[in-house]
Amino acid sequence: MTGVDLNKIPGMPKIKGPWRYFDPDNFKRWPMGLAEREKDRNKIAASLEEAIVLSGLKSGQTISFHHHFRDGDYVVNMVMDKLAEMGFKNLTLAPSSLSDCHAPLVKHIKSGLIRRIETSGLRGRLADEISRGLMEVPVIFRSHGGRAYAIESGALPIDVAFLGAPSCDPFGNANGFAMNGGGIMCGSLGYAKCDAQYAGKTVIITNNIEHYPNIPFGIPESDVDYVVMVDAIGDPAGIMKGATRFTSNPKELAIAELAADVIEASGRFTDGFSFQTGTGGASLAVTRFLREKMKAKGISASFALGGITGSIVSLLEEGLVKTLLDVQSFDMEAAASLKNNPSHHQISSVYYASPEGEGAAVNQLDAVVLSALEIDVDFNVNVLTGSDGVIRGAIGGHQDTACGSALTIVDCPLTRGRIPCIVDRVGAICTPGKTVDVIVTEHGVAVNPQRNDLKEKFASARIPIKPIEELRNMAESITGKPDPVEYTDKVAGVITYRDGSVIDLIHQIK
Repeated sequence: MTGVDLNKIPGMPKIKGPWRYFDPDNFKRWPMGLAEREKDRNKIAASLEEAIVLSGLKSGQTISFHHHFRDGDYVVNMVMDKLAEMGFKNLTLAPSSLSDCHAPLVKHIKSGLIRRIETSGLRGRLADEISRGLMEVPVIFRSHGGRAYAIESGALPIDVAFLGAPSCDPFGNANGFAMNGGGIMCGSLGYAKCDAQYAGKTVIITNNIEHYPNIPFGIPESDVDYVVMVDAIGDPAGIMKGATRFTSNPKELAIAELAADVIEASGRFTDGFSFQTGTGGASLAVTRFLREKMKAKGISASFALGGITGSIVSLLEEGLVKTLLDVQSFDMEAAASLKNNPSHHQISSVYYASPEGEGAAVNQLDAVVLSALEIDVDFNVNVLTGSDGVIRGAIGGHQDTACGSALTIVDCPLTRGRIPCIVDRVGAICTPGKTVDVIVTEHGVAVNPQRNDLKEKFASARIPIKPIEELRNMAESITGKPDPVEYTDKVAGVITYRDGSVIDLIHQIK
């Protein structure tokens, strides 16, 4: 050092100096080898309780989880039981979604451990009790993109994220599979990536410690503060349970074939097109019909997006899809493909669908096929509540993809059992009708009046077009007009749009 005061040089930004690590007596280095560093210089906490203490979590703060383990998840209940044991109160629970296996949260709401919930969806006993007035503060429902935006913008600040991972090294590089073949697999950690990046502290909970570096990683060590080793983080059967359902139902197959015909006739079905399809029944079967159409025309898709299934993986392996962008792996085939195929990439929920970022993959979609619990004559879609008013689903990426895609198709049977699916007004608006282009049923399609261009194309392709009011009337002629659900004035849930604005309320049922 020459003693020159750098801060007096015109145009020089204000800087610190000298850096203390340049002092030979204080120079920080890592003289030990990798094995010693993994043992002595790692982020592994001795127990879950120690990690909670180290995180600095306090009563009244916000914690988050991901739902990639679906109905096989052990992590949420494990952490909440420990927090109850440690005496925490009034926490905000902000998971990406909750499943049937999270029924034990009911006791933690009643005890005062959980005061608020923000999530994409609820199911099972927990959802039933919340629908009947369990919570004093309404649940806030966000889409996957809306949740990502809320987290990155600070509207949903997360103090501590507790994230389960099928593999992790001692320094925090975590993934949804183990390269050595051990442990369990959930595939993409797309919804966890956002939490890890923006949370005040991030705790990875794993049952499989790998040697450094655990590459490739879904979550990098730079986003992780502590690692906890436990005996088990999830049930493999529950992780993939019910995720995909290959249908042989003639009604669902008819809907799927008609939805594929709609895509083909829309003008978007050209070489290099992109798409996203759902995971169950008719939506999943659409992929099979698209495969035959692509082969017949000699075209391929540039990418498939969203929750990835084995059916879509098969298209990748056949060369019918060039790239998979995977925010959630829905079955073992998808998880294994993510592990082994370099053209299969895991993406974060921000990359997938955040509405206010520099770009979102949903905006590049040519076509998306979505399902619905019910649809009304204004094309509004409900994917959250059943005909009885009970919460039984999730917004997921529904409103994100509907908004972003050039062609939004919602498939739905005319009736389920003795319940009409096309109604005057849906019980809960989750996706606004102005973002829905086509409704596909087994009795024909309804085209949003905003899309007269599609009507002309469909007419040329001899696709049966019907006014949506006619489809409603047909449904009611089969089932009769159902009695309205009786609600109280108490609000059980608040449905937000992707930008955080409120689009509907779910009231407590009587």
